[in-house]
Amino acid sequence: MTEENVKSTESQAAEEPIKKAVTQPVLDQIVTRISESVGSDAIEDAYINALSDDIPTVVIKNEHWFATARILKQAPELSMNYLRNITGVDQEKHLEAVYHFTNIETKQECCIKVKTDRENSRIASITPLWPTADWQEREIFDLLGIEFIGHPNLKRIMMSDDWSGHPLRKDYEPLDPEV
Repeated sequence: MTEENVKSTESQAAEEPIKKAVTQPVLDQIVTRISESVGSDAIEDAYINALSDDIPTVVIKNEHWFATARILKQAPELSMNYLRNITGVDQEKHLEAVYHFTNIETKQECCIKVKTDRENSRIASITPLWPTADWQEREIFDLLGIEFIGHPNLKRIMMSDDWSGHPLRKDYEPLDPEV
Protein backbone atom coordinates (compact mmCIF):
# COMPACT_ATOMS: atom_id res chain seq x y z
CA MET A 1 0.00 0.00 0.00
CA THR A 2 1.44 3.36 -1.00
CA GLU A 3 1.72 6.28 1.38
CA GLU A 4 -1.02 8.12 -0.59
CA ASN A 5 -3.41 5.16 -0.20
CA VAL A 6 -2.73 5.02 3.55
CA LYS A 7 -3.48 8.76 3.89
CA SER A 8 -6.62 8.38 1.77
CA THR A 9 -7.87 5.46 3.92
CA GLU A 10 -7.10 7.38 7.12
CA SER A 11 -8.98 10.47 5.92
CA GLN A 12 -12.00 8.36 4.90
CA ALA A 13 -12.05 6.72 8.34
CA ALA A 14 -11.87 10.15 9.97
CA GLU A 15 -14.81 11.40 7.85
CA GLU A 16 -17.15 8.51 8.82
CA PRO A 17 -17.89 9.67 12.39
CA ILE A 18 -18.39 13.20 11.02
CA LYS A 19 -21.00 11.99 8.50
CA LYS A 20 -22.84 10.02 11.18
CA ALA A 21 -22.71 13.02 13.52
CA VAL A 22 -24.35 15.09 10.77
CA THR A 23 -27.04 12.57 9.82
CA GLN A 24 -27.99 11.30 13.32
CA PRO A 25 -29.82 14.53 14.25
CA VAL A 26 -31.78 14.30 10.99
CA LEU A 27 -32.81 10.73 11.84
CA ASP A 28 -33.74 11.78 15.39
CA GLN A 29 -35.84 14.66 14.05
CA ILE A 30 -37.69 12.41 11.58
CA VAL A 31 -38.38 9.74 14.21
CA THR A 32 -39.58 12.33 16.75
CA ARG A 33 -41.92 14.03 14.27
CA ILE A 34 -43.41 10.75 13.02
CA SER A 35 -43.85 9.48 16.58
CA GLU A 36 -45.60 12.69 17.65
CA SER A 37 -47.81 13.04 14.57
CA VAL A 38 -48.56 9.48 13.46
CA GLY A 39 -47.63 7.44 16.55
CA SER A 40 -44.58 5.61 17.79
CA ASP A 41 -46.12 2.33 16.60
CA ALA A 42 -45.77 3.59 13.00
CA ILE A 43 -42.01 3.02 13.11
CA GLU A 44 -40.72 -0.50 12.73
CA ASP A 45 -37.02 0.42 12.69
CA ALA A 46 -34.76 3.48 12.35
CA TYR A 47 -31.03 3.57 11.70
CA ILE A 48 -28.16 5.28 9.91
CA ASN A 49 -27.41 3.19 6.82
CA ALA A 50 -23.61 3.03 6.74
CA LEU A 51 -23.68 1.11 3.45
CA SER A 52 -25.57 3.93 1.76
CA ASP A 53 -23.54 7.04 2.58
CA ASP A 54 -24.90 7.19 6.16
CA ILE A 55 -28.40 8.13 5.04
CA PRO A 56 -31.03 8.26 7.80
CA THR A 57 -33.32 5.28 7.16
CA VAL A 58 -36.72 4.60 8.69
CA VAL A 59 -38.86 1.49 8.19
CA ILE A 60 -42.54 2.47 8.40
CA LYS A 61 -45.35 0.01 9.04
CA ASN A 62 -47.46 -0.28 5.93
CA GLU A 63 -50.75 0.82 7.53
CA HIS A 64 -49.13 4.12 8.61
CA TRP A 65 -47.38 4.91 5.33
CA PHE A 66 -49.63 7.57 3.80
CA ALA A 67 -49.97 9.54 7.05
CA THR A 68 -46.19 9.38 7.48
CA ALA A 69 -45.60 10.49 3.89
CA ARG A 70 -47.83 13.50 4.44
CA ILE A 71 -45.81 14.45 7.54
CA LEU A 72 -42.52 14.06 5.68
CA LYS A 73 -43.69 16.49 3.04
CA GLN A 74 -45.73 18.99 5.04
CA ALA A 75 -43.94 19.29 8.39
CA PRO A 76 -41.92 22.53 8.12
CA GLU A 77 -38.92 21.12 9.98
CA LEU A 78 -38.71 18.14 7.59
CA SER A 79 -40.12 19.43 4.29
CA MET A 80 -39.01 16.48 2.19
CA ASN A 81 -40.25 18.23 -0.93
CA TYR A 82 -38.33 16.22 -3.53
CA LEU A 83 -38.94 12.53 -4.19
CA ARG A 84 -35.67 11.39 -5.75
CA ASN A 85 -36.74 7.83 -6.53
CA ILE A 86 -38.74 4.77 -5.50
CA THR A 87 -37.38 1.27 -5.85
CA GLY A 88 -39.20 -2.02 -5.43
CA VAL A 89 -37.28 -4.84 -3.78
CA ASP A 90 -38.07 -8.54 -3.48
CA GLN A 91 -36.65 -9.66 -0.13
CA GLU A 92 -37.98 -13.21 -0.69
CA LYS A 93 -40.05 -13.23 2.54
CA HIS A 94 -41.68 -9.89 1.73
CA LEU A 95 -41.66 -7.13 -0.87
CA GLU A 96 -40.81 -3.54 -0.06
CA ALA A 97 -40.82 -0.10 -1.57
CA VAL A 98 -37.77 2.05 -0.85
CA TYR A 99 -38.25 5.82 -1.09
CA HIS A 100 -35.46 8.42 -1.22
CA PHE A 101 -36.45 11.97 -0.29
CA THR A 102 -34.55 15.25 -0.19
CA ASN A 103 -35.30 18.62 1.34
CA ILE A 104 -34.21 20.91 -1.51
CA GLU A 105 -33.47 23.89 0.76
CA THR A 106 -31.44 22.12 3.48
CA LYS A 107 -30.12 19.25 1.31
CA GLN A 108 -31.13 16.81 4.08
CA GLU A 109 -31.98 13.35 2.80
CA CYS A 110 -33.77 10.32 4.14
CA CYS A 111 -34.70 6.84 3.05
CA ILE A 112 -38.05 5.32 3.95
CA LYS A 113 -38.83 1.62 3.56
CA VAL A 114 -42.34 0.16 3.54
CA LYS A 115 -42.80 -3.61 3.64
CA THR A 116 -45.71 -5.53 2.22
CA ASP A 117 -46.80 -9.15 2.17
CA ARG A 118 -45.86 -11.18 -0.92
CA GLU A 119 -49.35 -12.60 -1.37
CA ASN A 120 -51.32 -9.40 -0.81
CA SER A 121 -48.81 -6.77 -1.97
CA ARG A 122 -50.41 -3.40 -1.33
CA ILE A 123 -48.97 -0.03 -0.32
CA ALA A 124 -50.66 3.38 -0.34
CA SER A 125 -49.79 5.50 -3.37
CA ILE A 126 -47.98 8.76 -2.71
CA THR A 127 -48.77 10.12 -6.17
CA PRO A 128 -51.29 12.59 -4.64
CA LEU A 129 -48.42 14.09 -2.59
CA TRP A 130 -45.54 13.75 -5.07
CA PRO A 131 -46.83 13.52 -8.67
CA THR A 132 -43.40 12.24 -9.76
CA ALA A 133 -44.26 8.95 -7.99
CA ASP A 134 -46.73 8.17 -10.79
CA TRP A 135 -44.52 6.31 -13.27
CA GLN A 136 -42.23 4.88 -10.61
CA GLU A 137 -45.16 3.25 -8.80
CA ARG A 138 -46.46 1.94 -12.13
CA GLU A 139 -43.08 0.39 -12.93
CA ILE A 140 -42.92 -1.32 -9.52
CA PHE A 141 -46.50 -2.54 -9.97
CA ASP A 142 -45.67 -3.95 -13.38
CA LEU A 143 -42.39 -5.65 -12.52
CA LEU A 144 -42.97 -6.73 -8.89
CA GLY A 145 -46.74 -6.74 -8.51
CA ILE A 146 -47.06 -4.26 -5.64
CA GLU A 147 -50.47 -2.59 -5.91
CA PHE A 148 -50.35 1.11 -4.99
CA ILE A 149 -53.73 1.89 -3.43
CA GLY A 150 -55.12 5.24 -4.57
CA HIS A 151 -52.90 5.52 -7.64
CA PRO A 152 -54.77 7.45 -10.37
CA ASN A 153 -53.74 5.21 -13.29
CA LEU A 154 -52.21 1.97 -12.04
CA LYS A 155 -51.62 -0.18 -15.10
CA ARG A 156 -48.71 -1.93 -16.72
CA ILE A 157 -46.05 0.35 -18.10
CA MET A 158 -43.38 -2.01 -19.48
CA MET A 159 -44.96 -5.41 -19.98
CA SER A 160 -47.92 -6.02 -22.28
CA ASP A 161 -51.39 -6.02 -20.69
CA ASP A 162 -51.72 -9.77 -21.21
CA TRP A 163 -48.34 -10.58 -19.60
CA SER A 164 -48.58 -13.21 -16.88
CA GLY A 165 -46.74 -12.53 -13.63
CA HIS A 166 -44.16 -10.00 -12.53
CA PRO A 167 -40.67 -10.63 -13.95
CA LEU A 168 -38.58 -9.07 -11.16
CA ARG A 169 -39.98 -11.32 -8.45
CA LYS A 170 -37.47 -13.91 -7.35
CA ASP A 171 -40.11 -16.63 -7.64
CA TYR A 172 -41.10 -15.63 -11.20
CA GLU A 173 -41.03 -18.49 -13.67
CA PRO A 174 -41.31 -17.45 -17.32
CA LEU A 175 -43.57 -19.46 -19.60
CA ASP A 176 -40.64 -19.87 -21.98
CA PRO A 177 -37.27 -19.86 -20.10
CA GLU A 178 -35.39 -19.18 -23.33
CA VAL A 179 -37.09 -15.84 -23.86
